Amino acid sequence: MVNVEIKDRLRALRKERKETQGQIAEAICITVRQYQRFEAGEQKPGFDNLCALADHFEVSLDYLAGRTDER
Repeated sequence: MVNVEIKDRLRALRKERKETQGQIAEAICITVRQYQRFEAGEQKPGFDNLCALADHFEVSLDYLAGRTDER
């Protein structure tokens, strides 16, 4: 079982794509502060935001949630 947290995957994917937190927040229609909370681990994204993030990063929900290393 893979042991990676959503916050770690979000940060890694964002840096890989060379995007800012603001760019991602705008792309999925949330506030920058809300996205910052996701990356800081202060708040977990709800289902709609998880889906939007997975679509944005072009990865599966399981990858984003750290359940698999297969994108």
